Amino acid sequence: MSRAEAPSGQQPEAGSTTRPAAEPIPGSAAEPIVRAEGLTRTHHGEGAPVRAVRGVDLTVSRGEFVAVTGPSGAGKSTLLHLLGGLQKPDAGSIWFDGTCLDSYGESQWAVLRRRRIGIVFQFFNLVSNLTVADNVELPALLAGAGPRRARAERAELLEELGLAGKERSMPGELSGGEQQRVALARALVNHPDLLLADEPAGSLDSKGTREVLRLLSRFHRRGQTILLVTHDARMASAADRVISFFDGRIADDAALDPDGGSVRRRGRGVAGVLELKD
Repeated sequence: MSRAEAPSGQQPEAGSTTRPAAEPIPGSAAEPIVRAEGLTRTHHGEGAPVRAVRGVDLTVSRGEFVAVTGPSGAGKSTLLHLLGGLQKPDAGSIWFDGTCLDSYGESQWAVLRRRRIGIVFQFFNLVSNLTVADNVELPALLAGAGPRRARAERAELLEELGLAGKERSMPGELSGGEQQRVALARALVNHPDLLLADEPAGSLDSKGTREVLRLLSRFHRRGQTILLVTHDARMASAADRVISFFDGRIADDAALDPDGGSVRRRGRGVAGVLELKD
């Protein structure tokens, strides 16, 4: 029985409060895994401030594969970093599995990423002086798994990702495609509720891109929720839903209709975004 359920036919005690029937229960299938409202982020550097994300509203449901596409500098990676707690928004709110994260500090975000959010970056971000095995096992150990379980999870993932026999290799001894597969294993070792992928094939050749795309699609078919940032149409084509990001805003949001296979769209398109006033 979940913490939000009561035995059938049992009435709430007098004076107790209950959730409205229409309000999703945290952890339920109806609750989006991620919801953002009014996210805004401005980068301040040597030049003029750059408004990277401008009042974005977004939801990602469990089991969805969402691709965020757009030109370089559109704010795609900033949006992903906000959703993963790697940057803090200037304004707006983020909910993860029904819990508002507005008050979360860096340590709370770190625990959440360690246990429930996996992240894959364009340039792998592997620990160069650790072996492949240690790079994959370390997140499991940090999340509280025992050494035996961490080794078992690592072995299973490396076998599936075609990296069996590479356990004792150092990252610098691997090809780019192999390093990205190690990074994917590291992100998945704790069975995260959400996988965030920031241009995961951006530094790979065509073969490496196909490998990453095939693996993301495989895990998605098993129910993995994925939010992918990419400028590559081949990568975006594997998603259930494609969000076009332009000038810090969602310009278009298109998803396949599961009944008829046609595309349903939400948003005003790029022309509509250009008409919006700052």
